[in-house]
Amino acid sequence: MKISDTSSQDVAITPTNSRRKVLVVTVAVALVMLLAWISVPAIQRWTQAEQSVAAERLRFSQVAYGDFVRDVTVQGRVVAAVSPTLFASQAGTITFSVDAGDAVIEGQVLATIDSPEMQNLLLQERSRLMSLQIEYDRQRIANQQEILENTRAFDSATISLKAAQRELTRSELARAQGAITAVDYERARDNLETAQVMHKHAELNTELDNERLAFELQTRQLAVEQQELLVQDLARQVDELAILSPVSGIVGNLLVDQKTSVARNQAVLSVVDLSAFEIEVQVPENYVGDLAIGMLAEVRAGAQVQSATLVAVSPEIVDNQVSARLRFDGPVPDGLRQNQRLTTRILLEEKKGVLMVQRGQFLESGSGRLAYRVVDGIAYRTPIVIGATSLSSVEILDGLSPGDTIIVSGTDAFDDAETVLINN
Repeated sequence: MKISDTSSQDVAITPTNSRRKVLVVTVAVALVMLLAWISVPAIQRWTQAEQSVAAERLRFSQVAYGDFVRDVTVQGRVVAAVSPTLFASQAGTITFSVDAGDAVIEGQVLATIDSPEMQNLLLQERSRLMSLQIEYDRQRIANQQEILENTRAFDSATISLKAAQRELTRSELARAQGAITAVDYERARDNLETAQVMHKHAELNTELDNERLAFELQTRQLAVEQQELLVQDLARQVDELAILSPVSGIVGNLLVDQKTSVARNQAVLSVVDLSAFEIEVQVPENYVGDLAIGMLAEVRAGAQVQSATLVAVSPEIVDNQVSARLRFDGPVPDGLRQNQRLTTRILLEEKKGVLMVQRGQFLESGSGRLAYRVVDGIAYRTPIVIGATSLSSVEILDGLSPGDTIIVSGTDAFDDAETVLINN
């Protein structure tokens, strides 16, 4: 039996090149060094950071200069600037001439009130006026008669005075010639004095009596004028039994039923002037101190944006809100309806060239005094000073520079860490 050797199993090996081996080792060392150079900064950032957060959970914004507009956006309600409510002027039965929603013009009769008591009272007072007018005319005629009698008496006294003066003149001539006695002369002089007294009394009596007659006539005239005023007022009240539209527009609501008995000063219907609309808005309480009459605003009605002006602010706060009114600067947009809801933006303040950043939850997280500035993937806790704020932007007064990037989302999860690693 022949036993074979192992020569058939041997393989000749070619000697290895030492230069190639050196090259491979060199490349491997270079790759290790490159990997170390790349990973060392990441490791350093990781060791420096107190917290680690994924980038997709955060929102970032860059600090930059721009035009800062401080505004407030609220929901507004369309209200009629002129929407009078009409009342019953007297008690009675009402009859409407229109229905709710009917178009009316200014001065049109909307309803009438049947009040027999008012109409009867007007007739009575008119009759009394006629009676007083007749009494006035009778007094005027009587005054003329008495004035005539006073004039006659005064004229008679004047004639008697002249006759006594002539008689005294003749007595003086006759006495000078010795034709009459002294007694007759004295009698003529006494008659003159008596005539003078009677003439004076007649003159005074005429003046006083004429004054009395004028006073009585004036009293009658004042009574007539007073009654005329009363009749005019009653006639006005009777005319007001017809309720007229004070504006052109549409009838709002009928507040009572047809042919219903109404009381005086009871509301019966309303009229809406469609040509004058205003916007009523409810502004949050924290903006009340910034509101001022004359501020500009924008009202969005569908695709239209109409400018408006703040014209009124309520002095009372109700449910943490204050009521205000806006008036359109130009024509009222077509298609508006009473109580329609519109988006309203009130411009509280506008500044040019302000350093600002997008508003976010970081304001509440840091109470407006802290922000996390992002540099090379690490967010650094940075004190800041903010100014005015709007719904979309925040004014930066100190702590940040143009071009800085900060985290504007909520930072409560950072636990006030000084540095936070942001994982991409």
